Amino acid sequence: MRWMIWPSLAARTATLSRDERRAAAIAAGAHALHDGYTDLIYIMLPLWQAEFGLGYAALGLLRGAFVGAMASLQIPAGLLSERLGSAAVLALGTALAGFGYCVAGSSTGFAMLLGALVIGGMGASAQHPIASALVARAFAGPRSLKALGTYNFSGDLGKMTVPATLSLMLLALPWRPALTILGGVGLALAIVIFLFTPRYPHVAAADETRASGGEPPRSSAFTMLLGIGILDSAARMGFLLFLPFVLKAKGASLQDVGLAMTLVFAGGAAGKLACAFIGARIGAIGTVWLTEGLTAAGIVALLPLPLPAALALLPLIGIALNGTSSVLYGSVPDLVVADRRTRALSLFYTGTIGSGAIAPVLFGRVGDALGVWPTLVLVAAAALGTLPLAALLRPALPRGYGRGAA
Repeated sequence: MRWMIWPSLAARTATLSRDERRAAAIAAGAHALHDGYTDLIYIMLPLWQAEFGLGYAALGLLRGAFVGAMASLQIPAGLLSERLGSAAVLALGTALAGFGYCVAGSSTGFAMLLGALVIGGMGASAQHPIASALVARAFAGPRSLKALGTYNFSGDLGKMTVPATLSLMLLALPWRPALTILGGVGLALAIVIFLFTPRYPHVAAADETRASGGEPPRSSAFTMLLGIGILDSAARMGFLLFLPFVLKAKGASLQDVGLAMTLVFAGGAAGKLACAFIGARIGAIGTVWLTEGLTAAGIVALLPLPLPAALALLPLIGIALNGTSSVLYGSVPDLVVADRRTRALSLFYTGTIGSGAIAPVLFGRVGDALGVWPTLVLVAAAALGTLPLAALLRPALPRGYGRGAA
């Protein structure tokens, strides 16, 4: 009898391992491409300005159209995936994002280009909630935190590699065929996503609760986690807004500012990956206290430092500044039953991305009234504002996952 049980168990284990690898690869690939699509707009803005004679307001509208469509449609994308399945909606979104760039490559005027970026943003709205929910479904428990951190890190790789690829292509090609080729990559990836994404059965909320032996988590816990994410995103975007001006006041050249931003982003990419594993070790709450405390301390310490010391500090600030997001996204599945994770992640990404869009406007107005240094102190205070929320959230997180080892 035993010889019949063990092969069956081995086959199920092999299937689970294969599905985990596929889910991780699909989610990471989609995240890298979609985040790369979002940031390559920065490369194109000067070219579009020269091609179509655009002012800065029009250029801001182009960027805002893509990000606005992406942020506003994440919740509808999550709801649609509950009806059609993650594979279909993620593939459709990737195809739509790629098609948007194909249209952008054929644009003959501002209006057509604006419409193309709206299409691309609509497609990009599907990636964050659906791909992260796919990872959370494939990797259960504490492993989910590490897997989501790796998924989060893949987006930063895309932000570096896709714009860099476009820059290299522009050395040999005009911008129109270069964008069309990159759009075609999205169409090809959409086919791969649809064919190879694991199909998981729907799990009802009642079944999930019975399986875990507990009660559904309170909505207040998720609300506190979302509040932490909103403040974290606001502090991050506020710091990035004023950093070039702080450095220029220290005598930085344009090249120094570029180096500084690279140091921050490189530290941020490393922080997203590292903090996922730190979070699995000391818990999400401990990691939030560590990263947000270092963020606030780093911002305040940066202000009086001379330029060389400030540049040396920036990678550490980048690690703390971006590292929190990995444990925040990784904690969402621990607070929401399985059948509502995609919806919850949609809401979470909408809140944090929306905060990142609004915060620079608000902090900018404060900066006009008070100056750069006082405003950055307020940015540091916003980072510290996450700590009371984290303390209140701690009892809602199960021991061994969000709270750290027993």
